Amino acid sequence: MARAPSARGTLPFGDHVTWYRMTGTPGKGKPAVVVLHGGPGGTHDYLLPLADLADAGWPVVHYDQLGNGGSTHLDDADPGFWTPDLFDDELGNLVDRLGIAGDYVLVGHSWGGLLAAKHASHRPPGLRGLVIANSPASYPEWRKELKILRDLLPAGVNETLLAHEAAGTTETREYFDAMMVFYNRHVIRIRPWPREFQATFMDTLSNPTVYHAMNGPCEFHVIGSLKDWGVTDLLADIAVPTLVISGRHDEVTPESIRPFLDLIPQARGKVFEESSHSPHLEEPELFRQVMLEFLAGLA
Repeated sequence: MARAPSARGTLPFGDHVTWYRMTGTPGKGKPAVVVLHGGPGGTHDYLLPLADLADAGWPVVHYDQLGNGGSTHLDDADPGFWTPDLFDDELGNLVDRLGIAGDYVLVGHSWGGLLAAKHASHRPPGLRGLVIANSPASYPEWRKELKILRDLLPAGVNETLLAHEAAGTTETREYFDAMMVFYNRHVIRIRPWPREFQATFMDTLSNPTVYHAMNGPCEFHVIGSLKDWGVTDLLADIAVPTLVISGRHDEVTPESIRPFLDLIPQARGKVFEESSHSPHLEEPELFRQVMLEFLAGLA
C-alpha cells in the first residue's frame, strides 16, 4: 500500500500561528481525523502513529496547540492566558481554515479528550464522531483517583513525592526519579520509551510554560488552573457516536472515565488490557483495528 502524502504548515490564529501536519488528502469521501494531543502543553509527536489511518483513506490532521512545538510560544504570558476556551477557539479556527469544518472526526488523548468533548458539546454540524482516549471527565474527581494510585506505589516512593511537593522542590532529581516509578506503571509501560513519546516528553520538559500553568509539575500532581475544571456538565450535549478508550493500567481510572460512558448518549467503551495511558503505542495493532472499525461505523 502506498504511503499517504503529508504536508506541513502554519495557520493564523489571532496574532499567533498554529502548526499543523496533514497526512492524506481531505475531500475524498471520508472525514478528516483531527488529533488533539495531551498536556496541556504537550506536542503532537507521541501521537504520530495515528497518521497511519490515512493509508486506509482517512485524512489525518496533527497539530501543536498554542504555546508548544511548532506553534507560537508565549513564555511570558500571564498564567491566566491559558484557558480551555483559548484552546477550544484554536481548534475551531484550525478546522475552519483547513476547510474541513463540514466533515471531520475528533480524536483527543488525555487533556485533548476533554478539549474534544468541550468542542463536541457545541454540536458543530460537520462533526461526525468523537474518540476520547485516556481522559478524565473531571479533574477534581481524577485527583481523588490519582491519590489512590499514588498510595499503591512501592514503599517510600509516594513519601518522597509528597515531601518534595510540600517543600516546593519538584524540580530535583530525587523527585524526578520517584515520578518515573509512577510514569512507568501508569503512563507508558514500554521499555525503552518509543522515540515519538520521548520527543513529546523532552519538548514539554524544555518548554513547560503551559503545562505548569494549567496542570502542574507532573501528571499526578495537578495544581494548575485545571485542578477544579471538568466537562461532566457538557457531556449530555454531545450528539455524535463516541468511542471512549482506556488502558487497564491507566492513570485515568475506570471511575475517571465513567461520566463519558454514562452521560454521552451514543458512547461506548474499549479497555486495552495490556496498556496504561498510551494504548496507541502499547498495543498499536489492536488500537489501529479498533480505530478503523469505529471510523468505518460512522459512514
